[in-house]
Amino acid sequence: MAGMRRSAEDDRTLSDLELIRRCSEGESRAQELLYRRYFSFAMSVCIRYTRDQYEAMEIVNDSYMKVLDNIEEFDGSRSFRSWYGRIVVNSAIDNYRRNSKHVSHLQISDLESTEIEEPSISAELSANDILSLFSKLPDNYRVTFNLFEIEGYTHEEIGQMLQISTSTSRSNLSRAKKMLRDLYKRNFNSGISNEAL
Repeated sequence: MAGMRRSAEDDRTLSDLELIRRCSEGESRAQELLYRRYFSFAMSVCIRYTRDQYEAMEIVNDSYMKVLDNIEEFDGSRSFRSWYGRIVVNSAIDNYRRNSKHVSHLQISDLESTEIEEPSISAELSANDILSLFSKLPDNYRVTFNLFEIEGYTHEEIGQMLQISTSTSRSNLSRAKKMLRDLYKRNFNSGISNEAL
């Protein structure tokens, strides 16, 4: 019993670099520990790009296999979390592209040119409330919103990643924001008037 406790304490005190070194040597215990250490982080990224937890879990597992396949390429002077995050996002984009064959993309000319003010958003929304709103967006809007607003990619980069035009990326983002405002108003802030939006 004391040996198990000591082993668990040792697992928590191992640095990422030590785990990565052991992973590159094929040590299965280190691979499991690294996976568990970054599971919540990877899942929190993937869930924003998918419709459900099962699909997100597939992407987490797929991205982790890519990590293990390319672990020798990791530059130990940089943040593992950032490196892994890039792999997770790329895996999510690959998954989106595989499944987006029947998704139609709106052109910028399809948008009404209206100036929209941001609604006053309650700070009391939980993470589940926010994920619930995102899950109602069409895939192309959700992915574009995440890449631009959360990951910080430009519309040009998003266009290359998703194999769409820059104007389509802008259109998707505008539509995503409008839909999120409408969904928020309907689900959480039904007392505000249209003029406030």
